[in-house]
Amino acid sequence: MAANQPIWKVGVLGATGYIGTPYRRELRACEGVKIVALAARRRDLLETAAAEDGASLISDDWREVVAHPEVNVVIVATPDACHYEAVMACAEAGKHVLCEKPVGLNVREARAMAAAYTARPLLGHFVPFWVRYAEAMQRAKAMVAAGDLGEVRGVVYRWHNPRPMHMPRTWRDDPQISSSGSIADVGSHAYDTVRWIMGDDAKRVLVHGATLSPRVDHGDVNLIEALRLGEECQEGTPATSGTVDYASIAWEFDSGAVGTLVLSHAPYFRRRMAPELELHGTEGSLSVCRLSGALRLASGSNQPEVVAVLPDEGTANRFQSYVFPALSRVVAGESSEHPTLDDGLAVQAFTDAAASSVQDGRWVAVATPTVNRTTPTGRIQ
Repeated sequence: MAANQPIWKVGVLGATGYIGTPYRRELRACEGVKIVALAARRRDLLETAAAEDGASLISDDWREVVAHPEVNVVIVATPDACHYEAVMACAEAGKHVLCEKPVGLNVREARAMAAAYTARPLLGHFVPFWVRYAEAMQRAKAMVAAGDLGEVRGVVYRWHNPRPMHMPRTWRDDPQISSSGSIADVGSHAYDTVRWIMGDDAKRVLVHGATLSPRVDHGDVNLIEALRLGEECQEGTPATSGTVDYASIAWEFDSGAVGTLVLSHAPYFRRRMAPELELHGTEGSLSVCRLSGALRLASGSNQPEVVAVLPDEGTANRFQSYVFPALSRVVAGESSEHPTLDDGLAVQAFTDAAASSVQDGRWVAVATPTVNRTTPTGRIQ
């Protein structure tokens, strides 16, 4: 292949939304990458996106993007309810895939997607649990692995992502389209991070969840537009229902450790009030603030001391740094430790159990996140 020919030819589903738009910006800056095809609901936004990306195909039908003969990587950045069918079609068509979290509406979908790609070992699949790549979290994982905390017995995680008081309703507030509101939206990141740091899965959960900030209805708006309207304090018709935008989750790990996870999109849970993550072990305790990069360690009766202040890598090109190197390793038949659909399944098992606990008001067991290992079949690209 000539040096100036792109290796990765990308199709983006949900190309003009809150996630797809910054992803396309990063893709345009990647070496060896060409954006070929885009799919989204609104033609006006698609035409603008195509002009920015130089895409040769735009469509409101995602199937046209998956079937495009040049596309070898598909970015699935659509609403939760649209992931399953698209990912299964990508596997069948022999396309590498990056699927946004939560990977499906439920464990059944997540397990089927993971199994479809397990059966095609040279097809790459990536789930963007980006928090793993934050330097502060990388350092926390290394410290746990080195035994600096002894045996971790307790975890506290706070994830507050306040949205404007008057922000309109989007698909994220529709329980028919969104997997489980804030539990799956930001809770998936938080749980994956803890699971990855500790190498431990949740066994059962008990959850209080609520909709603290009902959203008004402004019709067909995406999250970018909704955030802008919320800042402008627009009035609108009150929505009749919504997804959970606050949850307090107690869980037990397989190891016997316990955890507390507080999640919120409500406007009055503000960020930077406390460390995002606390890990408490038999030999010490560690607090991690991803936003400031500060790690504090306390051992015995000693007061916490700052052991590191690591830079925020929010400006890194995640596709150039993480996604395409991971896919290259998969294509070469090499091992890679990037987050996959298997991790997406484990997270989906946790968020499904949490959503069930909200409804039932009781402890709910977390399904075992296993995938059927089958003989590789299907066309591999």
